[in-house]
Amino acid sequence: MEKETNQRVCPVENAGMLEHPLRRLFQNPSKILKPYIKPGMNILEFGCGPGFFTLDIAKMLGESGKVIAADLQEGMLEIVRKKIQNTALKDRIELFKCPQDKIGITEQVDLFLAFYVVHEVPDQHRLFTEIKSILKPGGKLLIVEPGFHVKKKEFEAMTGNLIDAGFIVESRPKVCFSRAIILKNK
Repeated sequence: MEKETNQRVCPVENAGMLEHPLRRLFQNPSKILKPYIKPGMNILEFGCGPGFFTLDIAKMLGESGKVIAADLQEGMLEIVRKKIQNTALKDRIELFKCPQDKIGITEQVDLFLAFYVVHEVPDQHRLFTEIKSILKPGGKLLIVEPGFHVKKKEFEAMTGNLIDAGFIVESRPKVCFSRAIILKNK
């Protein structure tokens, strides 16, 4: 697996930490995402890592939906690829390697998930502008950041930048050990 040079990004070598069995007790993907996912949706999971959320999303979408699992690191995508090979889920999951400085997807989606990843992006203004172009009008953006790493003041500054970018705050769901927000694209 390739080693990434960006020190802000969780390295592939630490992928197992992102999938620790105890994590599912505190951050169960189905419970967190159930209110926002409906069968048939197109969802972009930005920074999918080893796919902790990816497979659950694909199951929730049913046969007509699709999740685009996007990551900067080919090694993370390879972990997901191995998990879905020879399964029915591989038809609902599209793997996408992001370029170094942007998401790089033009397809419109109903939901954009960024779980524990926004704090790793050096140019958040650029990120939010690109998300706005990818998210369908009325589409939702769910951002969840680690509370132990992203302080409240930083999270509120990020929220202000999202509002400035044209998003509307809908709610602030509770996610264990995290700061979370749901926004709607105008």
